[in-house]
Amino acid sequence: MKSIMKQRSTTPIASSLTARAAIVAMAVLMAGSGVIQFGAQVMARDYDSEIKAKEQEAAKYRSEATRLGQVADTLQGEVNRLQAQINSIQAQIAASQKKINDLNARIAANKRQIEKNREVLGDILSDIYVDDQISPLEMLASSKNISEFIDKQEQRSSLRSSLNDKIKEIRSLQQRLEKDKKSVEQVLVDQQAQRRAVAAKQAEQAKLLNDTKNDQNAYAGLASQRNSEISKLREQQAQENLRQIQNAGMGNIPPASGGNGGYPAVWANAPMDSIVDNWGMYNRECVSYVAYKIAASGRHMPFWGGRGHAYQWPDNAASAGIPTGSTPKTGAAAIMYGGPYGHVMYVESVNSDGTITVSDYNLGVDGLYRHYTRSAAGLTYIYF
Repeated sequence: MKSIMKQRSTTPIASSLTARAAIVAMAVLMAGSGVIQFGAQVMARDYDSEIKAKEQEAAKYRSEATRLGQVADTLQGEVNRLQAQINSIQAQIAASQKKINDLNARIAANKRQIEKNREVLGDILSDIYVDDQISPLEMLASSKNISEFIDKQEQRSSLRSSLNDKIKEIRSLQQRLEKDKKSVEQVLVDQQAQRRAVAAKQAEQAKLLNDTKNDQNAYAGLASQRNSEISKLREQQAQENLRQIQNAGMGNIPPASGGNGGYPAVWANAPMDSIVDNWGMYNRECVSYVAYKIAASGRHMPFWGGRGHAYQWPDNAASAGIPTGSTPKTGAAAIMYGGPYGHVMYVESVNSDGTITVSDYNLGVDGLYRHYTRSAAGLTYIYF
């Protein structure tokens, strides 16, 4: 029933707005009649424009959701990178803490060693003090000989010197350990500060990621909402088209017929409105089928894409010098005015009882082929 409409009008904007204003005013006067009659044609709700507008909105929302998804992926990568950096710093902090714990243990052990040495030194100094109360003559007298006396003196001196050296060594070690501990503690403080800085940056990126995902979901939701609205519009469009066709004298829509009337399988088997045919019309629409039938019979079928709705065909024919009339003829295109687009059928035969046998596509707004007999009255015929 409809063809691809890429260029709906070349009317200047001002004129178009004026015309629309007039239409709106008349629609108000009709008080809810839903359609406006001009002769045989009907100006109904422009579902195509509404659907196209919502499709554009849905596409815009999908595009924005996709862009935000890419931004979210980048942010997620940054969050992951910062987490890896935090994990690395945490490992360094753990290593520094272990060093501090080890140093604390060594410092504590060293202190215990100092205390032990001090105790030993105290005992030795006590003995030395006692010995010092004895005069050299008394010590010499108590010794077996001069050699033993000298040995005692050297031993006392050696012990005193050895203990002093040991205490100095331990104190020196203690100082080094304390210095190392302070150094590691400063490293630990720096590492903890670095971890806090990276964690703060990660939290900032994580919040931005969360906000971006929320926006992405919101745009995806808007796109889904528009798609739902489009589906409802298409359903309303189909119901309105059927109602208008029935009001135009068809009565009940005949059931779909077997076969496809010779219509090429590449178009017949593809989803409806998924392919544009050789005449600029969508597949499995009535106009595409009849255009094919005209061309397949060896006659010239003009390229009417972009202005190929069924109700437009009589004017198109007049512009192309193709005769039209109200008398049915075999091989003619029969135009029925009804619905937003009208409907075109191919006249297979003219019957003696005043009926015609026709074939078409999409009479039931279902993209299916039909072959049936109907009244010849009330139609405009185009004699290609």
